[in-house]
Amino acid sequence: MFYCRPTPYFAIILSPTRELCVQISEHLKALGADIGLKTAVIVGGLDINTQVKVLNNNPHVIIGTPGKLIYHIENTKSFKLSNVRFLVMDEADKLLSMDFEKEINRIIEALPHERNTFLFSATMTNKVEKLERASLKDPVKVEVGKKYQTVENLVQEYLFIPAKYKEVYLAYILGSKIGNEIIIFTATCINANRVCLFLRKLEYKAVTINGQMSQSRRLGSLARFKGKESKILVATDVASRGLDIPEVDCVINYALPMNPKDYIHRVGRTARAGRAGRALTFVTQYDV
Repeated sequence: MFYCRPTPYFAIILSPTRELCVQISEHLKALGADIGLKTAVIVGGLDINTQVKVLNNNPHVIIGTPGKLIYHIENTKSFKLSNVRFLVMDEADKLLSMDFEKEINRIIEALPHERNTFLFSATMTNKVEKLERASLKDPVKVEVGKKYQTVENLVQEYLFIPAKYKEVYLAYILGSKIGNEIIIFTATCINANRVCLFLRKLEYKAVTINGQMSQSRRLGSLARFKGKESKILVATDVASRGLDIPEVDCVINYALPMNPKDYIHRVGRTARAGRAGRALTFVTQYDV
């Protein structure tokens, strides 16, 4: 396994969002500091020339989104994958639900056949099983927990309210000190921005993360929330997958998620590592 010093381009990790790629890189740098592990984050929203320089510095582990990795495979001459020993696909169900299937297949075709492949998924969808058959040879499957299961130390509640009074109820609940570190999930980027502005007018220290923001702004918002400069993060489902913010003690579903799987991922941002947590879901007359 991973007992010797890694070589350049030793491993590739695919992840569905930019924030997850950055978080994975941060964890790997901390874990691999003693062996001089170098990582490269290859995602959209960052300068291409800077990414080429980082790749030319021979990183050991490359973490990226499929679309941007394909760009460098096709356009960066020095980007050769013959040394890759490990391929990791994180949040595989989300990767495939975002229509990255063609890009993933092209990446797999560019890799050596002799490699170790790890596929992580919250749910085994038909697309994930198809990818498993195509990319894994004699796979060993490890399943943890039951489908759509939440942790025991998570208190889950819902509030049935008129749709036109959602903001009023949100202000009241936040004023009742429901938590110290709170994530509020909305359905759209527009609503995320609107709710964040509403909370700032009430003098709450709120930031937002959504798909309409530039990469630097998204990372800045996440850093302020992690650093406790802001107590409230208003986000779309881009923040529901894998982000590790240990001290979040409350999740508010301002808008209902589209399916049970998305609900599990949202409320999974709290009650982590044995801590207690609370999830409150707003339900209006249009949701039932």
